Amino acid sequence: MTRLLSPEALTTFRQKLLSGRDPSKPCISICAGTGCLASGAGEVIAAFEAEIDKQGLKAAVDTKGTGCPGFCEQGPVVVIYPEEICYLQVKPGDVAEIVSQTIRDKKPVDRLLYSDPATGDKAVHESDIPFYKNQTRNVICDNIKIDSKSIDDYLAIGGYSALAKVLSRMTAEEVLAEIKKSNLRGRGGAGFPAGQKWEGSRNAPDKTKYVIVNADEGDPGAFMDRALLEGNPHSILEGLIIGGYTIGAHEGYIYVRQEYPLAVENVLLAIEQAQAYGLLGKNILGSGFDFVVKVHRGAGAFVCGESTALMTALEGRAGEPRPKYIRSNLKGLWNRPSVLNNVETWANVPLIINKGADWFTRIGTEKSKGTKIFSLVGKITNTGLVEVPMGITLRDVIYKIGGGIPGNKKFKAVQTGGPSGGCIPESLLDLEVGFDELTKAGSMMGSGGMIVMDEDTCMVDVARYFINFLTDESCGKCVPCREGLRQMHKILTRITEGKGKDGDIETLKELSETAVEAALCALGKSAPNPFLSTLRYFRDEYEAHINEKRCPALSCKKLISYCIDPAKCQACMICLKKCPAEAIDGGKGRIHVIVEEKCTNCGTCLEVCPSKFAAVRKISGEPVPPPIPEDQRAVVRKSKDT
Repeated sequence: MTRLLSPEALTTFRQKLLSGRDPSKPCISICAGTGCLASGAGEVIAAFEAEIDKQGLKAAVDTKGTGCPGFCEQGPVVVIYPEEICYLQVKPGDVAEIVSQTIRDKKPVDRLLYSDPATGDKAVHESDIPFYKNQTRNVICDNIKIDSKSIDDYLAIGGYSALAKVLSRMTAEEVLAEIKKSNLRGRGGAGFPAGQKWEGSRNAPDKTKYVIVNADEGDPGAFMDRALLEGNPHSILEGLIIGGYTIGAHEGYIYVRQEYPLAVENVLLAIEQAQAYGLLGKNILGSGFDFVVKVHRGAGAFVCGESTALMTALEGRAGEPRPKYIRSNLKGLWNRPSVLNNVETWANVPLIINKGADWFTRIGTEKSKGTKIFSLVGKITNTGLVEVPMGITLRDVIYKIGGGIPGNKKFKAVQTGGPSGGCIPESLLDLEVGFDELTKAGSMMGSGGMIVMDEDTCMVDVARYFINFLTDESCGKCVPCREGLRQMHKILTRITEGKGKDGDIETLKELSETAVEAALCALGKSAPNPFLSTLRYFRDEYEAHINEKRCPALSCKKLISYCIDPAKCQACMICLKKCPAEAIDGGKGRIHVIVEEKCTNCGTCLEVCPSKFAAVRKISGEPVPPPIPEDQRAVVRKSKDT
């Protein structure tokens, strides 16, 4: 690799790269993110390389493993450029047909295209798929276009041009002014204005300062940061270097989860490549600015996503929060001014520098600008990563992009903001997605988790689940969090088991208020949100559990029973054979009966009963039908036999 000694040298090298690339040359991009690799993308990549070699097309076709394009449920995803033909759920056995039909004959393979589940219409191009065309993809859009392990691919699409612009044509004050003008808010939590945070560190008198990437993504079901780190690590590095230049820092850290091995691998490679090209290290691009980046692997503690706990861990101590008498941007890592932003925030910085703050502020709401990447999971037809403009409604995210609720089920709630977030009901589906709007509704933006729930979800049990998660992940340093959450979990567990009593709701509210007011860190203060939001919008479910010993969603195991409708039972013996507890009494020609004393409420009988019979049903808060006398259990009416 040639060390680039000036912005002009970078421009010349970029032009040389582009002149050696034919934009009309076929390029097969295969998602090599963690999700697609788990679905067999590695074998698909190997199959493409072997087939292209076999057909003598090695010089005529490029093949690359790329980052995650977002439609994870449909992986492995393959996009063929320049036509942008998109294939989903590709298997190694499909490769020969793709190469022969699409690469040679320029015809799409119809069976591998996206098919609209409602109309059956096919989408040939990636941008025609409803999941993609209803998004605004500014940050994650390059993931499928570049080899995640190639700095040359990043340079070819304009990578590090923002850094060159900053180092050669902008003062640190001008960069700061542009970030402040953009109103970029941190994408990792409460949405604190990045420019304001940077300004505090820049103006701090201490000359030693740090910039840090928070990639400790611990929310269940969230993988936005992982996808960016795996797919386009240079965009985060570029943003981090610009941040360092702006505040006067010469050292940066990337704090990444140990559970993200591919992200760590790609980031370390990106740092090595950037150093070789002179984009990291001493005298970057001949500007006189020095900057180094170190990677720190977290030990998996959820609390280390909190700023002070993360910095404590970086210092080599146990990751525990500390009081914020002074903000971290003034006294953070080793008591030095430290700017901490998450992966997505840093990835937005080069875009703002290149396209301008005015471009950025044209997207979004009055106080929430730009786009936001969400991890859309749960009871939703299309799962994956979605990037949408701030201000889009929850309804549009769930129905236009997510494709709605599968199985003709009714939407019930969506949880945003991770374990410390809140649940938003159907009545607020037209709520605009923004930092302040979500907070006002009793939830939060957080890092971008979005879990969709349907009518079969018990909201009391949802609160119990997340409070249990937060109880386990509490660092234990302060009593309101350590003991308060433990007591909340005990009470919520009792309620879901039918043992709730008068006063439980009031006790839960009191424990919540104490944590909000007295917990040491932001995680402890927001931990009661799952309970508070579900109580706010679904109080009737709490009252049904406590007063009627009934679970309206038919979800809580201790509050439900199963029974077989004798009028519908066809004595097919399927449930009898499949029941793991041997709790079904029946036989050929005899109506089946569930023996309550043996039943473990596993639900197997309901799952295996043929839908055309629908003889098994779930009940809660109502008496179990009495046993059918033996002389009435002969079902073999001729109408049923036939």
